[in-house]
Amino acid sequence: MKKLLILLFIISCLLLNLPGFVFSQESFATCDLCGYCPPSQPPSNWESCRRCLYETTNPDPFSKETLKINQSTGRPPVPAAGRWYTIIGCINTNLGSFQREGAAASVIQTLLNLVFSVAGGIALLYFLYGSFLVLTSQAEPEKLNQGKRAIYGAVVGIIFCLSSVFIINLLASGVLKVPGFGGSP
Repeated sequence: MKKLLILLFIISCLLLNLPGFVFSQESFATCDLCGYCPPSQPPSNWESCRRCLYETTNPDPFSKETLKINQSTGRPPVPAAGRWYTIIGCINTNLGSFQREGAAASVIQTLLNLVFSVAGGIALLYFLYGSFLVLTSQAEPEKLNQGKRAIYGAVVGIIFCLSSVFIINLLASGVLKVPGFGGSP
C-alpha cells in the first residue's frame, strides 16, 4: 500500500507540475551586466544599458533574456563586442580585441571626443560667465573689462577645441592614414 501511495504521489507531481519540481532546462545567471538581479526591479538605467550591451535581446526585463545561460557553453549572454556601459553612457570602441587593425585608434578617438566635448562645454560655461559679468557690470569699467576678457578667452577656447579636433583628425586620417580615425564614433 505504501508503494502504491508513493507511486501515485510521484505521478501526480509529474502530471501537475507542483512547485519544487523543475522540468525546464533553462537556467539563469544571478545578475546581468546592467545590474538587474531578479526578483528585484531592474535599475532605472537598465534599458539604456541593455541597448548598449544586449541590443538584440527582448526589451522586457522580466523575460530574463539578458540572464539566460547558454546550455552548450554554460555562460550568460555575451555583451556586444567593443561596447562598455559606463557612468557617462555607452562607449563604443568598435573593437573586439587590440589585435585588430584600428583598435587602438578607435579607443583614442573615443577619448579625444570625450576630452574635447568637456573642454568645449567648459568654454561655453565660461562664455556665459563673461556675458553675465558684462550684463551686470552697470558701466563699471573694471567689471566690464573682466567680462570682456572672459568672453574673449571663451571664444579662443572654443576655436582652439574645434581646430584641434580638425587638426588631429586631418593628421590621423588624411596624412598618417591611421585606421580607425575620421569615421563616426
